[in-house]
This record gives sequence, structure tokens and C-alpha cells, in this order.
Amino acid sequence: MPLIHHPLKIVVDNKIPYIREPLQQITDRIVYVRGAEITASQVSDADALIVRTRTRCNRQLLEHSRVQFIATATIGYDHIDTAYCREAGIRWSNAPGCNATSVAQYMQSVFLLLEQEKGKRLSETTLGIVGVGHVGSAVAETARALGMRVLLNDPPRAAREGGSLFCSLETLAAQCDIITFHVPLYNEGQYCTYHLCDHALFDMLKRRPILINTSRGEVVATDVLLKALGNGIVSDAVIDVWEHEPHPDLTLLNKVYIGTPHIAGYSADGKANATRMALDALCSHFGIQTDYHIEPPAPAHPVIVAASPTEAYLKIYDPRIDSAALKTCPDNFEHLRENYPLRREAIAFSIVCGK
Repeated sequence: MPLIHHPLKIVVDNKIPYIREPLQQITDRIVYVRGAEITASQVSDADALIVRTRTRCNRQLLEHSRVQFIATATIGYDHIDTAYCREAGIRWSNAPGCNATSVAQYMQSVFLLLEQEKGKRLSETTLGIVGVGHVGSAVAETARALGMRVLLNDPPRAAREGGSLFCSLETLAAQCDIITFHVPLYNEGQYCTYHLCDHALFDMLKRRPILINTSRGEVVATDVLLKALGNGIVSDAVIDVWEHEPHPDLTLLNKVYIGTPHIAGYSADGKANATRMALDALCSHFGIQTDYHIEPPAPAHPVIVAASPTEAYLKIYDPRIDSAALKTCPDNFEHLRENYPLRREAIAFSIVCGK
């Protein structure tokens, strides 16, 4: 039953999964709206918002509202104007690490495909990871398990922890066969990541690496990457996030090995984690005690029979399917995200390998 004695009004992105039943235990004043279409009039009398990256939480949306709390069910929070929220006394929370294992699953499948289809012997491959937070750390663990040599670049962590674990971008550019980005988007400041991957980085590359971006589209300068692919400085690319989403550059989309619609972190397990973290933050902020359980549906075929672990993991998740869907109809970018099919991580399956 809703807690009628605490009648919060909450505006919620209608594509956040597994959230409706738990929210009904908190309040009966819930408005579900497509994230990109949430308006100032809809939030004017709301106490809280639960959103994803498609809702710009800024002065224009919030100034004349009574919103006091925003939970974003995402790792990234560059869609929240944190300076304005601080000025207006609006608290906010994100969901750090919620989809780290989902992105690691995506990356694992990409690595296996690079070995299977592109001839990359993973045991002889050096991977450079730019950004070693929750996601980058999970990717590092996955890569090492596949026998890859891993170099880490994370200037903020290096400043805090010392540089012994970390390398410069110059070192990655000189030694890596694959470079992958897992950084937040910072548009300015000491650790600015906007167009972190641009002429300066490409000019340092020595090994014609494969470039992978699953962080934010603006981390990679599209025109510069296109030029690097054209002249062979970068041998190939896997891109999940794009400048000017949901309108990916079609020339780049057609050039990359795998191009997907910002779904690397979209496993059902990752989505459930994000929803749980958003609800926990909401309840903590408003002092609400409730008991809810969030569990994604079981896979339709939970037993995977395969000739090898590689075949098994690609049966569980194959990013070529998502890539083909986007390349076939790029105008469906947002539809593909919002109606993403159930994707479970390996923990949901029993794997049987035989001849």
C-alpha cells in the first residue's frame, strides 16, 4: 500500500525498468513521462525526479519547481546541472558502478569477436584503459582473465593514489593494440575529458590500435576519428556512444566494426542495479522505510550448450546483433535504446561446454 502519510509527488522517466511496483509502496502520486519530454510544468509541483540521461536537469526545467531531490538511474550525471542544483538547494544522486558488469560483458564479447573475426590473439594483445573507475576496473579484470596485458590511465586516481599503477596517455599510445575509454564527461577543468581523444592523442599512436568508446560520445572527436580510420592510424573502432545522440554520424557508423545505440550498460542486471540505487537514494533522502525486491526476469533459455567458452559467451550476448540493428536503421537509435530486449549477464545462465 502507498504511504499516504508521506504523499510525495515523483516524476519518473517511463523507461526505467522494475520501478513501478516499488514506487507504489512509497506514494500514489507518480507521473511517468518519456525522459526527453519531461517539462517544467510537469515538475512544478513535484518533490522528486527519477531520470536517466535524456532529461536535462537544469535551471530551465527546475527553477520554478519545488523539486528537492533528483535520482538519476545512471552512472553519468553530466545531464544534471550540478552548479544550479547546489545554488537551488536541490540534492541529487547517481548510480556509480550500477552497470559496470554489464559494460564488462559487452567488452568481453567485443574482445572475443576481435580474436575470432579480426585475428587479434588476445594473449599477445596489450589493452589500454582510459578511466579506471567502477567500469574501467571491471573491464580490466575481464581483459586479464582473457590473457591480455592491461595498461591503466587515470590521472585523477594517479594524483590521489600515486602513479605506480598508472601510465600516461603517451605510454598507452606507444604500446597498446586496443585503447578503450571509460571516463565521465567533464567539459572543463583539470581533468577535462571533452574531446580527450583528438589530434593530440592520434598523433602519438604507434601500433594502429583499435579504438573503443563506451563512455560518452563527446570524449572522442568524431571528425578526427574518421580521419584516423581513413588514413590507417586507427585500424578499427567499436563505438557505443556518439556525439549528437540520438543522431550518430552516419559515415562513422558505417566505418566502425561494431556500432551500437548506447546500450553497453543495458543488461537487465545493470538496469536493476540502477533502479535499486535510485530508489535507495530517494528513500534515504526523504527518510522513508519500505521493503522492495527488484529482480530481472530469468532468461528464456537459461542453459547454454556450446562447443567452447567463446561460443557460449557470444550466445549469451553478441553485440553484432545490436550493431546490425542500428546500422540497418540509424533513425531508430532512440527506439532501440528505449525498447531494448532482455539481456542477462552470464551469472543468470548455466553453461555446458562439450565437443
